[in-house]
Amino acid sequence: MAKKKDTGPLFEGMVLTEWQKLSNSIFGGMFRKKARADKELMKVLSQADIRVMPEVYKATNLMSTIVTILGCAGLLFLIFMPGAGAIAFYENQQTAESVDPCIIWAFENKDAVDYSLSWSDSTSGVEYGGCPFYDTKMLGLTSKIIIVVLVGLLVPYGASKHFANTAEREKTARGDRLEKFLPYAASYTAAMAAANATPTKIFKSLAANEDIYGEIAYDSAMIYRDITILGMDLITAIKHAVDRAASPWATEFFQGMVGTLSSGGNLKLYFLNRAEHYGRENRIRLTVFLETLGLMAESYVVVAVAMPLFLIVMLVIMFWVSGAGSQITEGQVYGIVLGVLPMIHIAYSILVWMMSEEMKM
Repeated sequence: MAKKKDTGPLFEGMVLTEWQKLSNSIFGGMFRKKARADKELMKVLSQADIRVMPEVYKATNLMSTIVTILGCAGLLFLIFMPGAGAIAFYENQQTAESVDPCIIWAFENKDAVDYSLSWSDSTSGVEYGGCPFYDTKMLGLTSKIIIVVLVGLLVPYGASKHFANTAEREKTARGDRLEKFLPYAASYTAAMAAANATPTKIFKSLAANEDIYGEIAYDSAMIYRDITILGMDLITAIKHAVDRAASPWATEFFQGMVGTLSSGGNLKLYFLNRAEHYGRENRIRLTVFLETLGLMAESYVVVAVAMPLFLIVMLVIMFWVSGAGSQITEGQVYGIVLGVLPMIHIAYSILVWMMSEEMKM
């Protein structure tokens, strides 16, 4: 028996997660007809490379939103639960202003202290042995309204928008990845075309090198699949790739191939021109990135190196000569030196790391 050929992850079928299966079993039926008729959604899912049916996508989004709403409702219950919630726990605590008066009262009125009320008495609301100055904290109505609006409204609304825009975010992210690898893929196609390789062989070779050419390998694999498995002609397969392209660069690249093949033009010359064009665009992008890094390095020297030296000297002088008009404590000096200054370095490190990740191949 012949060994089954390993087609790789680019040709894998649709595999649902357990969460998607559960969501589809509950809500999939109500979305099936309408979702499959939504051509725009189908196109976005294809461009985002989300390999699920549209009703599964919408059902999963709805299920995730409902779970988020239930989670927020449970959190609100834990916050506002009478007697045992977070607010009740907060409001049972004594205010800082009443601590000293109660201590003084207990010291001056030893015979009047009721030791049975030394611990919290939720029924009478009295502590400190019956201290008349005893008072507990109160959370204002405004704070409670803010908690309800934030947890009960804004978080569920934000979650629904987040889940609903999953396909658009994935499409944008995939488009960025396509534009990073397309200049190198265009150079590869130009080299293959110069060696008189057919377009089908070029797409097959690109599809087999996903670890080198990234997302463009998936689009090439889909073209090769459409030609070899679905029996489409080359131009029709590339037209389908135009609809799947998540980046304007990729759309232009495939659309140019369609125009060149339809008009009987020289595909080898087209690949050479595109490789030169995308190479120039890529150099401009890298130049901008390096200039931005240079600007970050200059600002780092000023903000994170020079400024802290002057700040430390100023803080020490202020601590020594501070009078009634400018009070600064030793704890504040340590807090700024050991807390704020390291945070500046951490912030710059995170910012440079995020910028580098965007350009990472």
